[in-house]
Formats: sequence, structure tokens, C-alpha cells
Amino acid sequence: MDFNILSAIIFLPMLGAALVAFIPGLTRNWIRGISFTLTLASFALAITVFVLFDREATGIQFEEMVAWIPTINANYHVGVDGLSMPLMVLTAFLGFMVVLISWKEETRVREYFAWLLLLEASILGVFCSLDLLLFFIFWEIEVIPMYFLIAVWGAGRKEYSSIKYVLYTLFGSAFMLVGILTVYFTTGSLNMIELAQNGVSAYASAIPATAMFFLLIIGFAVKLPVFPLHTWLPDAHTDAPTAGSVMLAGSLIKMGGYGMIRICVAFFPDIAREFSVLFVTLAVIGIIYGAAVTLRQTDMKRMIAYSSVSHMGMVLLGIFAFSEVSMSGAVLQMVSHGLLTGLLFAMAGFTMHSAHERDLRKLGGLARQMPVATVVFSIAGLGSLGLPMTSGFVAEFVTFTGSFSSGAFNGIQVFVIVAAISVVLAAGYCLWMLQRIFYGPPQEQFNHAHDADTMEKVYMFAFVILIILIGVYPAILTDIIKMGIAPLV
Repeated sequence: MDFNILSAIIFLPMLGAALVAFIPGLTRNWIRGISFTLTLASFALAITVFVLFDREATGIQFEEMVAWIPTINANYHVGVDGLSMPLMVLTAFLGFMVVLISWKEETRVREYFAWLLLLEASILGVFCSLDLLLFFIFWEIEVIPMYFLIAVWGAGRKEYSSIKYVLYTLFGSAFMLVGILTVYFTTGSLNMIELAQNGVSAYASAIPATAMFFLLIIGFAVKLPVFPLHTWLPDAHTDAPTAGSVMLAGSLIKMGGYGMIRICVAFFPDIAREFSVLFVTLAVIGIIYGAAVTLRQTDMKRMIAYSSVSHMGMVLLGIFAFSEVSMSGAVLQMVSHGLLTGLLFAMAGFTMHSAHERDLRKLGGLARQMPVATVVFSIAGLGSLGLPMTSGFVAEFVTFTGSFSSGAFNGIQVFVIVAAISVVLAAGYCLWMLQRIFYGPPQEQFNHAHDADTMEKVYMFAFVILIILIGVYPAILTDIIKMGIAPLV
């Protein structure tokens, strides 16, 4: 295929950001139109990659490679395999959805859409990069738009949350950069495929391979977020605008899990296995702690944010259980969580804008005014607690069963059984949240609340269709993911 389809997927949103930011005199409709067209085009190309992807072949497909900085052996090198392709398609889908979610945005529309499109492009770049330097540059670009989206269009303590987000991210990135440099000085290569095939531990190095592994994984652990490096997440989620929360929960934190599999586990398989007990322990703490703290929340968005800490713990558990099934479950959990939590944040934002209230203690009885939103919010909530026929059930089931039977170390079964308690807690907080928002006697102060209009129904139903499709027919993803995970295992 001569057409560089992955570059088009990455750079169409970036082109949109540039057009929106720099063409003078654009009206609001033009800005929305450009954003809509270019994110839709990027998503359509991502679907094309999904359809044309060879499901029988392991290894990288749609590869593009151009010499970039020859003196240090750095290339513009992109490609996708069964691990990155589902996350790339998810990001392109969410990038298109957040344009629809933001359709009624009226504050500084030009900058808002420019930052949103740049954020999408940078995350797409992370999932497609196969060169460590390129990977790191895309990883860092994302900090800037996310900072402005929270600081300018957020609510609550938005300046505090945006600065906290930047500080945590830069803290992680500093370690990661040192890790990438030590890998480069040791091996002389930035090619992620070569490094994964050869492993880094085999090279003689000035610093131990274990140190390199931990330098790299700290950056990914902050992003995922792993307990106790998670405290930026609830603040950033709670105070971000709706579209920012959707991208943050849906795609951005998945960069952490993806980096762990693509770089830490692939480059240092022996060291990752050696420290599996540590990471599985942190995973279980995160799963139970996140679910328990979620039960205590009274703010709708904060509740969903803490549930993400719990669900990302399952990703960490699946990765460090080291079986093909558990790692496939971890990737499936990332995709499923992206759809479910993306929809939950979209619905929380819609409910807040409609009822002008986000405190669960003051809400109630909204089902009468918002019947469509009630049904969609309920599907998202039930998917999140792992109801069969939704993507959440399949992802959690595969992760837990794969981890239980993995034999990564003696006694992992006990860890998995403890982690599975979170399913009960999830049922508690999801049902409690839905009951507090929509049921009970209707309240007069919410008589002004309105249901979803046509545009809002489009994005709500798009999410619901994908959540149920993956729940009913998970092989649409697991067959692809397996091809990405098999070479690692």
C-alpha cells in the first residue's frame, strides 16, 4: 500500500488543529465543521486499517519508516500490530466523539478545538510510534493541550488540578527519558521492534538492566495510574471539561498500560517476571482501594474518576500475570474501559449541563425528565460493573481467569480472588450512583432539565453499540489482540 495511512490518521487531527488555530476570522460553525470533518476522516481511515488488518499474522503491519536524525539512528517509524491497533482505533473513535460532545461549547471555541485535536493527534502518535524518540515526543506533546483544557475550560479547582497533572506527568516523563537514554546508550538502537526481539538485558551496560526497567516503568505507572502515584487522576478528571475527561479516561491513561507491555515487558521480560509479585500486589491494592474510595464519593465525576483507578488496577494485574490470556484481557480491559468510562463521563457531563448539579446528595428523580439519558447512563453503569453482554464483563472475565491460571508466581490465585471482590464493590457504587441521580421522587428544582437532542443521541448510541458489540462478540478484538500478545508471551 503506497498511501501512508497511519501518518494520515495521526496528522489529520494535527492539520485540523493548525487550521482552526491559524486561519483568521473563522466562525464557530467553520471551526466545528473543520474539526468534525478531519476527526471523522481520521476515524474512517482507522476503521480501514481495522478492516484491512491481517488477523492471521503476528508482527507489525502498515509500517512506514523514514530516516529522521541519521546521526543518532532515529527514524520516523510508525506501524501497528495486534497490541496497538485496537487502542489506535479507540483513540480515533473518541477523538471524533469528543467533537460531537463539544458541539455546544461557546467559550474560546477556536483554542478549545485546536487543543482537543492536538491532544488526539499526540495520543494516536504514541500508539503508532515504533521509534523510542518519536514515542517520547508524542508522549510529551499531550501534556500541553491537556493542561490548557483543564486550566481554561475546567471547573472547580481547575488551576490546581491542571498544575498537579503537569507536575505528575513531568515527574514520570523525567524518569522515562533517562530510561530511554540509558537503553539507547546501551544498545545504540531506538527501534522498538529490534529492542523487543533482542531484549536489553543481554547487552553490557554501565547501569544494571533492573535500573533501566524501573526508570521506564515509573513514567508509565504515573500515567496508568498505579497506586500510590494515582492522586492526580481524580483531581484532573473532576475539574476537566467533559470532552477532556472523555479523552483522559478513554485514551490518555491507556498510554501507561500500553507502554508497560510494549516497552517494559517486551524489552526486559526476565526483570518484569522477577518483580511480578510487587506489581500484582500494587494492582490488587489499586483495585480494592479504588473501588472502596469510589463508594465514599458524593461528586458524580469524582466517583467515575476513582472507579478508573480500580479498573486500571485490573490492567496492571493482567499485564504482570504474564499469561497470553491475562495480557489479552488487560488490552481488552483498556479498550472496554475507554468506551465505558468515556460514555460515563459524557453522560455525567450531559446530566450536569442539563440539571446544573453534580452533587449526588442533591440529585434525584431525573428519570422522568431524561428518559433516554437514563437508559444510556444505566447501560454505561451496568457495563462498568461487569454485566454480561457488555464489554466490561468480557474484559474483566478474561483478565481474572487468565491471571488466576497464569502461574506467574506461587499464590497468585489468592491475589486474584481478593481482586475479584472489587466486582461486588463496583455493583454497589454503580447502582448507588444511578439510583441517586435518576430514581426517587421527581424534584421541582429539576423541572428545567431536558433530555438528549439528536446530536447527543448520536454519540450516546455510538458508544452503546460498540460496548454491546464487544460484549456479544469479543472475538472481533481478541483475535487481533492475541496476535500482538503472542510474540511477547
